[in-house]
Amino acid sequence: MEHGAPVIEDLFGISWMDVNLSNILMMLVASTIVLIIAIAGSRHLQRKPTGMQNFLEWIIDFVKGIIGNTMDWKTGKLFLPLGLTLLMYIFVSNMLGVITMVTYNGDLWWKSPTSDPSLTLTLATMVVVLTHYYGVKLKGPKGYGKGFFEPLPILFPLKIIEEFANTLTLGLRLYGNIFAGEVLLGLLAALVSSGVLGAIGGFLPMIAWQGFSIFVGAIQAFIFTMLTMVYMAHKVSHDH
Repeated sequence: MEHGAPVIEDLFGISWMDVNLSNILMMLVASTIVLIIAIAGSRHLQRKPTGMQNFLEWIIDFVKGIIGNTMDWKTGKLFLPLGLTLLMYIFVSNMLGVITMVTYNGDLWWKSPTSDPSLTLTLATMVVVLTHYYGVKLKGPKGYGKGFFEPLPILFPLKIIEEFANTLTLGLRLYGNIFAGEVLLGLLAALVSSGVLGAIGGFLPMIAWQGFSIFVGAIQAFIFTMLTMVYMAHKVSHDH
């Protein structure tokens, strides 16, 4: 399972700017798959949905349910596109490494992009920044700022710490689950390819773990989307 990563170091001569080409490739693959699903599900709309339209409408209703459990729909409908995109993108990203992992010249190219903390923490940071943006937009700067001093002004430092903690936990939870799954799949795949005895002993556990990884990937996509809406509700709802 020893492998490296296709990294371009010191891009443009900047010492801290390293670019992982595998992350870029897999993000493009995941984005393309989500785009294809969205186009296929909305290209020929019908009153009685079938096929991909029916599947896409089921996902939309599922995301509506997530939003409805965290805030009123009058406010929450603004975040339907965000929730739908996050759910689909994260699920597809999680699945890419379950299907297979590809190495070339000792570098891992094909994997789940969510098995890299740089992507998951970027998604988490984007979510937290958006909660602040929409909090100010919907409540106004004054009304939004008051929330950091309620119910007691002395809690202000803790609420600032909470914002950083939410970012870290949201990103690292997704990364940890997907990365651990890929590590175990890699170990089982190495066992299967080690010989006849390894293939006999490792094949069934690998298939079972792939099935479990699909379940974990779906749950993590749901949890990330749910927590996004929970954080958003705390910033934009007047009853929080």
